Amino acid sequence: MYLQKLSIFNYKNIQEASIEFSPRLNCFFGNNGVGKTNFLDAIHYLSFCKSHTNPIDSQNIFHEADYFVLQGNYLIEGKEEEYYCAMKRRQKKIFKFNKKEYERLADHIGRLPLVIVSPADENLIREGSDERRRFMDIALSQFDRSYMEALMSYNKALCQRNALLKNEQMNREDSLYEMYDAPMSDYAGLIYQKRREFIAAFQPVFEHYYHIVSDRSESIGLQYKSHLEQGNLQEQFLRSREKDIILGFTTKGIHKDELEMQIDGYPIKRVGSQGQNKSYLIALKLAQYEYLKQAGKKKPILLLDDLFDKLDASRVERIIQLVSKEDFGQIFITDTHREHLNMILQDNGKDFRVFHIENACICPIK
Repeated sequence: MYLQKLSIFNYKNIQEASIEFSPRLNCFFGNNGVGKTNFLDAIHYLSFCKSHTNPIDSQNIFHEADYFVLQGNYLIEGKEEEYYCAMKRRQKKIFKFNKKEYERLADHIGRLPLVIVSPADENLIREGSDERRRFMDIALSQFDRSYMEALMSYNKALCQRNALLKNEQMNREDSLYEMYDAPMSDYAGLIYQKRREFIAAFQPVFEHYYHIVSDRSESIGLQYKSHLEQGNLQEQFLRSREKDIILGFTTKGIHKDELEMQIDGYPIKRVGSQGQNKSYLIALKLAQYEYLKQAGKKKPILLLDDLFDKLDASRVERIIQLVSKEDFGQIFITDTHREHLNMILQDNGKDFRVFHIENACICPIK
């Protein structure tokens, strides 16, 4: 699978662009703030129906324009496929596959598997548990339809249960809680089991990539924790109901799951150096790539945004040697310096294209 051509109109700071890509390696260079990341974000949008950097769709429309349009032409298993997205202010976004509109955006997820490595990944270490749950959800939802459906159903029921907890006139009605607690417990059971299986299979792949990227022998780990380890969730809902009513939200459930990231047995958030953190995060994403490739039977697109940030030259060289192998498919890389990209391309031996970006305008070099 690879993206042959991308057309952009009024997306972020890009007014208009039409680009044809190499099926292997595509490099973007230019100064900070010129729009390199926005080109990668447009590719991300076509895979996930949303921006990687700004989840508010209307804020991704160019300045005072009324709408944006993205269109990607892909070659997938020998067949050409077209994906189209249009977003107009104050209207629902439109997503089409081969000119036919999806009934639900969720039906698109997983068609165009993609992994992005970006500076924003630092939030996986620095921020709260919701970031780490999202990492698991993105990986699983791209190939497991039952997981995504259960997660959507659970989150919808959670919102309704929280609304009930806040309603002082109705929040003492036991029968109303029964409408949510039993199905939420069922959804949570499936989600919990699939997250456990995912981490168990993911861990050795992650360790493998970490030791390649870092060239170090320290031990690393991922520890998945959930309220479901304490037993049936429906019973936990009942025991915590009074507390939930006082607080106005649901305190037990898989929406509180945690994925602890460790190095040498300690939280990496507390003990990791910049280099260790970056190696850890890149290894996470490369392991995610491998997991998606094995589960979905096709190679995802890999986006490497600002790869050289906080990494020394030797680590970058190991990463480039790794992703240049046939195990990986189409790759997009951004950087501020052409010299860095020349180092990547030197003796690479793979088909590639280089693009210079200035003021959101893209110019192919090769």
